[in-house]
Amino acid sequence: MNKAELVDKIAKDAEITKAQANEALDSFTKSVVATLKKGEKVTLVGFGTFSVSKRSARVGRNPQTGKEIKIPAKKVAKFKAGKEFSTKLK
Repeated sequence: MNKAELVDKIAKDAEITKAQANEALDSFTKSVVATLKKGEKVTLVGFGTFSVSKRSARVGRNPQTGKEIKIPAKKVAKFKAGKEFSTKLK
């Protein structure tokens, strides 16, 4: 499912226009990103938790040349599915 398909589904289920559904989805994603940038978690009970994890610097290998390269440390977004969400996938 891509963004356009998700917007269509939200609009249909909530009985709102596609423009309103798109605004709501954009607001949600911006809010999650802003919260994660502050180093905080976003927890949606029954769905899951978005968080930020720090990945330390490490040495990797270029698969084409075999030469070692330094991979810098960075922050990565993580999502951990909640118990209720996980059970619905079975």
